[in-house]
Amino acid sequence: MSPRAPHRSPVRARVPAPAKATATAPAKDTATAPAKAAPDLRSRILAASVALLETEGLAAMSMREVARRAGVTHQAPYHHFADRESILAELVTDGFTELTRRLARANDRAPRLGRRVALVEAGLAYVGFALDHPGVFGIMFRPEVVDLCRFEAASQAGESAYGELSRLVSIVHGEDAPALASMHWSVVHGLACLIVDGGLGDRLPGSRERRAHVRETLERFAGFIVDGPARPPA
Repeated sequence: MSPRAPHRSPVRARVPAPAKATATAPAKDTATAPAKAAPDLRSRILAASVALLETEGLAAMSMREVARRAGVTHQAPYHHFADRESILAELVTDGFTELTRRLARANDRAPRLGRRVALVEAGLAYVGFALDHPGVFGIMFRPEVVDLCRFEAASQAGESAYGELSRLVSIVHGEDAPALASMHWSVVHGLACLIVDGGLGDRLPGSRERRAHVRETLERFAGFIVDGPARPPA
């Protein structure tokens, strides 16, 4: 789940003396033009890649198609990315960064909300990310698509997201046990995959239905974890 540089309003410069203006103006224009164009090209390529991934899926994504969607030459993406996997690694990095941000926001509210609500909110943050960005979510945990060993930024972003999961476990259980982290991760990740890729999505075709089902499922799970299993009627 990266911010862009803030826009700066143009500054009105004092008019130089005629002799200086003739000597410096051409050099200044030549130096600044390429610097402005390069970031724009990169952002256009990434935006086109996200749109293609979300609408057409991974199979439709090629360097040539990304270039066509971005409105640039077929060779333009190679100025910033060595291959398709390099583009996908950038999307995975951004995806984990956004997921980390959502999980951190839920964890930060835990002292005020309490353990049970905090557990629900963290689950909503995880599954909600998958529902909002199914294309990106679908490649974030596939090493055959993006090998995190090759892309340090993506690997670090994934570790940051896992760090927030471990933090949630400490909040809820008072200990940072890997087995507990796996349990919680399995619940939210499995629920997300069942809706995005599995049969649960077919049973719940509407967005409102899906999100309501996710909330109810997470509330029941949180109740089981915090309060214990409900006793059967006598």
